[in-house]
Amino acid sequence: MNVKTFEEVRQRFLEITFEERFDLIVAVANGGIIPAAMLNQRLNLDMRLLEEIRFEVKGKKILLVEDRVKTGTTLNYARQLLLGAGAAVVKTFAVNGNADYCLYNEMCFRFPWRTD
Repeated sequence: MNVKTFEEVRQRFLEITFEERFDLIVAVANGGIIPAAMLNQRLNLDMRLLEEIRFEVKGKKILLVEDRVKTGTTLNYARQLLLGAGAAVVKTFAVNGNADYCLYNEMCFRFPWRTD
């Protein structure tokens, strides 16, 4: 299996350009937590973990974060939950896979922060 180094992935986080500004980062658990934390350090936004929505999203522009997107089912479901709760805009981010913003769109590779 292809392995990316932490430095390679970190560099992509530093280089990615966002076309809009966001109010909030929402991470899909469990995979989106580390990527969301890395984006949080760069964008300095409030960050929430997506479970039952117990935080204010009405009128907010949200960056929804996941580590790997295969079919898009999880991100699409989460996007609909956030939009249904009143979010103004929900854009998606994936470390690897098809999303509005992604670092890679390749065959699966092992994330450097995974220990299993």
